[in-house]
Amino acid sequence: MTEEEDRPRERDEGPLSFADFDELDAPSSDDDDRPRGPGRTPGASRYGWLVGVIVVLVLAYITLNTIRTESSGSRGVPDGKPLPPFAAPLALSDLDGDANVATHPDEGARGSRPACEVRGPRILNICQLSEQGPVVLAFAGTRGERCERQLDTMERVVRLPEARGVRFAAVAIRGNRDNLRDDIRRRGWSFPVGYDRDGLVANVYGVSVCPTITFAYPGGIARHTTIGELDQPALQAQVRALVAGAKARGWEPPAS
Repeated sequence: MTEEEDRPRERDEGPLSFADFDELDAPSSDDDDRPRGPGRTPGASRYGWLVGVIVVLVLAYITLNTIRTESSGSRGVPDGKPLPPFAAPLALSDLDGDANVATHPDEGARGSRPACEVRGPRILNICQLSEQGPVVLAFAGTRGERCERQLDTMERVVRLPEARGVRFAAVAIRGNRDNLRDDIRRRGWSFPVGYDRDGLVANVYGVSVCPTITFAYPGGIARHTTIGELDQPALQAQVRALVAGAKARGWEPPAS
């Protein structure tokens, strides 16, 4: 993790607008009567403009494809696949830095050590969590009504007997950390909440909708990912299915 001040992020520009295509490309009514400058050939301006548009589109496609291949996909981690490792500062801790998502040593901005090795009382580590039992991992944005409501629902399910032994956690994506801390205390979330300051964890998990919940078996194998808010009965059903699947794989919940 690197020490770095919280800072506002520049907003990405929107997609190119093709609304001006006809206006830029249409000749004026007396265009053919005007003498052309030296070296200018008919259609050269139009050809150059089209080439420029094609180049921009190709670069945009390459960029989009690269982003997609670096993450798990827009619908989260595929069923049956290992959870991408990460270690993130706990929101309520005084640990400051970006999340580590490295799978090998010396991966630059992803982390200098493999994320599974970065552990401690101030860190949410998905490898450590999944070693302890089945996992319910929610991704949420701060100050989002549906996201906060989903974590409230998760807090109610945590306390149910059928969730015994299941490890619940959340990752808050970007946002103001002080506001997040206030929300955790005010709403009484008892599960650990990691702080994904630069959104890197959300990226490798393919999170595009808030809330997103990943359910995983012990050992960190994804069972299923849900997109959008779940009410309490739906969340309980997912937890029961997770526990049943974990038991079928040889896991037993702790004695009550």
